[in-house]
Amino acid sequence: MTSIGKWIAAAAFAIGVAAMAAPAAQADEQDLLANATRTAYHMKHDPAFGQARQMLRGARAVLIVPKLVKGGFIFGAEGGDGVLLARTRHGWSAPAFYTMGGASFGFQAGLEQAEIVLLIMSDRALRAVERSQFKFGAGVGLTVVTASAGAEGATAPNLTGDIIVWTSATGAYGGLTLNGTVIKANDDTNSEFYGRPVTVPEILAGGVKGSGTGPLRAELASVK
Repeated sequence: MTSIGKWIAAAAFAIGVAAMAAPAAQADEQDLLANATRTAYHMKHDPAFGQARQMLRGARAVLIVPKLVKGGFIFGAEGGDGVLLARTRHGWSAPAFYTMGGASFGFQAGLEQAEIVLLIMSDRALRAVERSQFKFGAGVGLTVVTASAGAEGATAPNLTGDIIVWTSATGAYGGLTLNGTVIKANDDTNSEFYGRPVTVPEILAGGVKGSGTGPLRAELASVK
């Protein structure tokens, strides 16, 4: 095969790989949206969410991480993908894709998997999360309140803050600490999903549309 022929074959192979990768990425994103929709449903019916449920109606935005995995003994790491949606004049926006990750030290028995919903209650909290990277406990001046499954303190009077965190976890590890956890926009995934480079503020302002986002938005809108 001539050098030109080899170049053409290599180019064709690269194009083929790209064509296969795009549908695969779309499938992953649709799976994430489906899982986020299930988490919104669980949140709506979980008694532990309690009084925080009504706060969703006044939230500026919501970040859903349907599967945050944390595991290990002595040293553990946590991470998961999520979606951020904001309230607009026409209902919930399309989702912006995010990742959540961090590390923790201490005794951890077994493996923990958690569903996490962050109710973003203030404009300053939304602006902080919209930035390229947000880190819990980094002196950003935001009040974060956690309402986890079985949390007896999750009552209306003390559920006030910039961010309300609802968690429902499984596994032998009994607690979930967000200090040091980083939330970061997944710009590559956002561009792939919407077919062009887009910013998180553009997505949350309702400036883009994406296929398969309707069920999640409808589930959030149905929370009473």
